[in-house]
Amino acid sequence: MTAPAWLDPLLGNLGDVSDELRRRGGAVAALQRVRKPRRASVLIVFDGDPSAAGDAPPQDATVLLTQRASALRQHSGQVAFPGGARDPEDADDVAAALREAEEETGLDPASVDVLTALDPIEVPVSGFDVVPVIAFGARPSTVRVVDTGETALVRRVPLTELVDPANRFMVRKSFYRGPAFAVGPMLVWGFTGGLLTALIAAAGWERPWDTDDVRPLTDEVRAAAERAENWQEGVR
Repeated sequence: MTAPAWLDPLLGNLGDVSDELRRRGGAVAALQRVRKPRRASVLIVFDGDPSAAGDAPPQDATVLLTQRASALRQHSGQVAFPGGARDPEDADDVAAALREAEEETGLDPASVDVLTALDPIEVPVSGFDVVPVIAFGARPSTVRVVDTGETALVRRVPLTELVDPANRFMVRKSFYRGPAFAVGPMLVWGFTGGLLTALIAAAGWERPWDTDDVRPLTDEVRAAAERAENWQEGVR
């Protein structure tokens, strides 16, 4: 499939995404490179009017995100693109991303057109080399929480929320400092926050936001939990 016109600027500038994410982490990340990384994939599924003209995404454009269950031992409560480690039976990185997305969100792999896959991005803190796979939701598919023990929330997040400067800031904890998004009940930060930031910038969708607004991560996690208490299940 030919990608919608509003995704063309992103697809034509993917080198900037990879370069930006390779720079993240600095000396702290270097200290965490203590073992050979495993391979993983994430699926970045954009939805929206395929006939919309222009470079800007249409008002109905979304990207699929998940929030991990709070009871998990690792990365509990964190927001991520659907995805996970590549299994031996997976034919390639794309197959791994589609399988994981189906297992986590019920997304029908036949409903999306895979557009491209980026080069692997090293994530030392988790011990993975992650391949972002970019896709477009060309056909309808219902998404949901498949396993409540693994996932707390599945949401198609409007791009209008993600690019809104009012929802963007920096978070810090100890040596970590990085971009974040407060979108509905979700707090997006870490690798996913960095990847979203790079994608938005590469696509030319970014609106000026206050990068000097640096907030304690623990405060923003607490604020997201309070927002989630009032979140209506029907909002997706």
